[in-house]
Amino acid sequence: MSEKMNVLFIITDQQRYDHMSCSGNPILKTPNIDRLSSDGVHFTNAFCTNPMCMPNRATLLTGLYPNVHGVRSNGMILSNKVPTITQTLVKKGWHTAAFGKLHHQFNVAPYKLHYRSTENFQDWVFPQKGDYPVREKFPIPYYGYQEVETVLGHGACLCGHYLDWLEERSPKQAELMRERWKNIDDNFFSIFLEHDIPEKLYSSAFVAERTIAFFERHAKGDYGKKPFYVHCSFPDPHQPVWPAGKYKDMYNPEDINLPKSFNNLEQLRNHPYLAPYINVMPGAMLRETTEKEAKKFIAYTYGTLSLIDDYVGQILASLDKLGYADNTIVVYTSDHGDLMGEHGMLFKGPSTYMGVFHIPMIWKVPGITKHGKTDALMSSIDYPKTILNLLGIKESQHPPDMQGFDMTPVLKNPENNDTQPRDCCFIENDEEIGIINARLRHIITKDYKLTKYEGFEDFGDLFDRKKDPYELNNLWYDNNIKEKRFELLNIMFQENLKVQTRYPKRIAGT
Repeated sequence: MSEKMNVLFIITDQQRYDHMSCSGNPILKTPNIDRLSSDGVHFTNAFCTNPMCMPNRATLLTGLYPNVHGVRSNGMILSNKVPTITQTLVKKGWHTAAFGKLHHQFNVAPYKLHYRSTENFQDWVFPQKGDYPVREKFPIPYYGYQEVETVLGHGACLCGHYLDWLEERSPKQAELMRERWKNIDDNFFSIFLEHDIPEKLYSSAFVAERTIAFFERHAKGDYGKKPFYVHCSFPDPHQPVWPAGKYKDMYNPEDINLPKSFNNLEQLRNHPYLAPYINVMPGAMLRETTEKEAKKFIAYTYGTLSLIDDYVGQILASLDKLGYADNTIVVYTSDHGDLMGEHGMLFKGPSTYMGVFHIPMIWKVPGITKHGKTDALMSSIDYPKTILNLLGIKESQHPPDMQGFDMTPVLKNPENNDTQPRDCCFIENDEEIGIINARLRHIITKDYKLTKYEGFEDFGDLFDRKKDPYELNNLWYDNNIKEKRFELLNIMFQENLKVQTRYPKRIAGT
């Protein structure tokens, strides 16, 4: 076995922080994630750098804010010219592999037909003549990954390498999957999508099976003595939801407790900036819901997460069985959250509310971490720098101009406030689709969260995180904390200056 550490990076899609039993959820059971938490450091104050899939996933790969790596919203392509941590790892001797969702290129129809994407749904589901970069033409390496077996889509509307895998095991289920793609609006963009895919053929099974198969190949010596970096990415619990097999009825909607802000929809309907964006893109953005629908949505999300948890258990068990547990860093996180009934809304999109920002973040680092929780602020952008430093890669050999902090001191001593490098998290959020043309910026401290909106000079959202955890009382106009508002605005301004792109570089002298 290599003396260098391996890495298993596990990521889900659209999982809230409080959707784990180890984060205090009284109904959802996630025993395998809980065991990982009990063996490592559990961050209670971790936030995404952008509350949308593509921007934050690009940040996790590059260590750059969206305005720097260029993927400011969904529907874009991460440039191959942007250096990635996987490219650095390959240069330093690691073997890199990705199983599951990547989402580094757009997946729905482009505005102009000449644009090509390796992750375009239509090209995978309905093969066309021409040089399309799918299946056997999939470009390897892919953003530094030397192996890729991908899943595109969500729920029961899926394609990518997973669809080929499904075809081999159940041609009938594969054909039903293709039929769903013929009506993308009513299927892919739905809330619930009924199916009868058995658990062993569901996408979570594919991700787990391919990840474990890689570990087994590695243990047999197929990669020599190279350590591995594995990106293990479940495309759930992102909607449309419909848990496979027994997991569908695992949680009763009647047992679900809705957020205490559920009946406060008027706050959003009257919001000067966000109100026009409600229900304009029901399948992906701010969407009004009912009590019955929200309870079912949450119950089905819990079932989907319990299925993921069981497969996470299988993956971690394989590390133990193959002798990798004492030499593998394991990280569990998600790309962003979901409103899940907050203020009567579902999904994500331009939003000021905490559910879309607050994410799981658990680290197990052999020889360094012990069981502990920390309230240290952490951002997704801190992951790349931290992982490279833990692997002993000198900063001079990191991708250039990486942003974020090295959180190793917190991993070593999670309860020591003096080791916490952050006093705030800065979040960018641009969205440009249909009639939505939004630009928001957020700053989160341990005590407050402030949101500002482009074009609204005299308005923002300011919530006291400790006194008002359900964000029912906007303090923007509260003169009693006027000085605090000015302080937070200055922090936001300074953070914004820090993270703005410094490209292109100066190429001339004096």
